[in-house]
Amino acid sequence: MQTFTNNAGSAIVDQLILTIQENKQYLSDIDGLIGDGDHGINMNKGFTMCREELDKNPGDLAHGLKTLSKILMMKIGGSMGPLYGKFFKAIALSLEGKEEIGINEMGEALKAAVDAIASISPAKVGDKTLIDTLIPALAAYEKAQTEGKSFTEALEAMKIAAIEGRDSTKDMVAKLGRASRLGERSRGVLDAGATSCCLILETIADEAGQLIK
Repeated sequence: MQTFTNNAGSAIVDQLILTIQENKQYLSDIDGLIGDGDHGINMNKGFTMCREELDKNPGDLAHGLKTLSKILMMKIGGSMGPLYGKFFKAIALSLEGKEEIGINEMGEALKAAVDAIASISPAKVGDKTLIDTLIPALAAYEKAQTEGKSFTEALEAMKIAAIEGRDSTKDMVAKLGRASRLGERSRGVLDAGATSCCLILETIADEAGQLIK
C-alpha cells in the first residue's frame, strides 16, 4: 500500500511556498494581460508570510496547510485569498489526525477542497477560472482510483489533467471576474487562477510522489 506520513508531508508545503515564490512574476504577468496584474504578488505575499510563520511554528502537512489557509483568508485581498484559503483549509481538515496518507485519504482531501470552493464560487468548467484546472484534475484522480491504479499513478493522472485544464483556458472567454468585462478580448490568454492552481496541483503531485513509500 503506497503511503507517506503526515509528518513527512510538511515537505509539500515547503515546496508549495517555493513554487509560488519562484512564479510570482510569471503569474502577475499573465494576470496583467486581462486582470489587475497582482495575482502573483498577492499569492507570493501570502505564501511568504506562511513561510515565516512555519519557521516559528513547524508541524505536519495538515498543520502547514491550515496555517497557509488562515493567512490567505485573513491577509490576502481579492477573490483568490478566500478561494485558496478555503481550498487549503479543506485539505488540512480532511488530513488532520491521519498519520498515514494514501490514495483514499488524498482523494477525500481533494474532493473536500473542490466542494469548499464550490460553496463560495459559482464558477463552472468553461468560465475561464481555476475550476477549469481543478475539476478535470480531481476527475482524473478519481478515475485512476476507481480503475485500481496506484497512488503514484493517480497523482500523475491528476497532474496531466491539471496541465490540460490550465491550457484549455487560453481559448476561453472569461465569464466571471474582472476579465469578464473584456468579452472576446479575454480570449487567447491563460487564466491566472487556473495557472496558479495548476502549479499547486503539480507541486502536490510531484512532492507526494517523491514521499510515497
